[in-house]
Amino acid sequence: MNKKTLTITAFALFSLFFGAGNLILPPLLGFKSGNSWWLVTLGFCLSAVLIPILGILAHARLQGTLFDFAKKVSPTFSLVYCFLIYGIAVALPSPRTASVTHEMAIQPIWDSSSLLTSLIYFGLVFVFVINRSKVLDLVGKLLTPGILIILLLIVATAMGTLDFDFSASTIQNPLSAGILEGYQTFDAIGAVVVGAVIIISINIKDKSASYEAKKSLIRKAGFWAGLGLFLVYAGLILTGALFSDVFAADISRTALLSGISTETLGNTATLFLSLLVSLACFTTAVGIVTGTSDFIRGRFNNSNLAYRITALTGCVLGVLMGQFNVGYIIAVALPALMFIYPITIVLILLNVLPEKWTSTTVFKWVVITTIIFSIPDFLGTLGVALTSELYPEWLPLTQYQLGWVLPALFAFVVGNVMERWVE
Repeated sequence: MNKKTLTITAFALFSLFFGAGNLILPPLLGFKSGNSWWLVTLGFCLSAVLIPILGILAHARLQGTLFDFAKKVSPTFSLVYCFLIYGIAVALPSPRTASVTHEMAIQPIWDSSSLLTSLIYFGLVFVFVINRSKVLDLVGKLLTPGILIILLLIVATAMGTLDFDFSASTIQNPLSAGILEGYQTFDAIGAVVVGAVIIISINIKDKSASYEAKKSLIRKAGFWAGLGLFLVYAGLILTGALFSDVFAADISRTALLSGISTETLGNTATLFLSLLVSLACFTTAVGIVTGTSDFIRGRFNNSNLAYRITALTGCVLGVLMGQFNVGYIIAVALPALMFIYPITIVLILLNVLPEKWTSTTVFKWVVITTIIFSIPDFLGTLGVALTSELYPEWLPLTQYQLGWVLPALFAFVVGNVMERWVE
């Protein structure tokens, strides 16, 4: 492994993660948090940086597909989980990238329809996905450096020109708010999807690479990508907090980012922001559609036809869903995220831990417990409230919509104690 390969892989990982939600969510979170910006940054980075990078480390260890993440629970569960993950990915975060691109990059300059934007956008996505063997180089060499340069310009200008004078926070629980907002980045889901993309891309580029060499490359690339994500998120949240007294309290996510760009970059803001949004969103869409197509191809005996059909289907679905505005897609995504995210988090953690602590029995106990205690939060987002008898309010972290955390940890401990006792 040479430094060039490591750099390209790290850039590609960062870029495949950094999409629509990663760009528009942190500034508004900082804007609302004011003087508590550091707490929401901590929470946001727990769910949007730490967990995703652990997902990449799990991929480095498994070096398989998404199916391998959950197969210890059962092959049937793993297959259902895979279809849920890929279905959510192509139906929500991928189309959202087109919506954000239209609202922030196209509409302010050209008065064109969202349909035209989506058609051109996903047409280009399809071209990239079909050229599968070149995805890593195209994303790592060409697109990511542009994203980072523009982001650094915005953040550095804000920090260099504004006084560090923050307003009071309007968020009641900054830490948990940051964690839950991190769900909306889809980065934990992105980790298990694009991690597989990186594995396959490395295998295509160097079929002779050993298991340990690939493991080392992915781990190091994951570390650098994670560091980049942390710095960018912290910078964007801080920037939003610095502007907390500048814009109206009810400003939208996209309008805030546009306003910050205008304040920091002046007359060049529209062009810079358009380029930044387009690049950040596009790379994520490419990663999602590529990962989904890779998975379906694997289920059909490595059929290239299955790969192309899936890529085309993902792009068509992106065009259709891309007609909705960003706020609507975020609202629709919330119930799905409240259910699938906790499962994804525990699967990532279990796959990172040593095998002596993660037997098949432990996998099953922890995942089943997580599913059971995630249901109330899922139903809550649909407006259905469970009685206190079914879901006790005294359960720790319930008020933060994280009631599944301690039961899952309890199941992990009890499962391991039982395993040792049986031995």
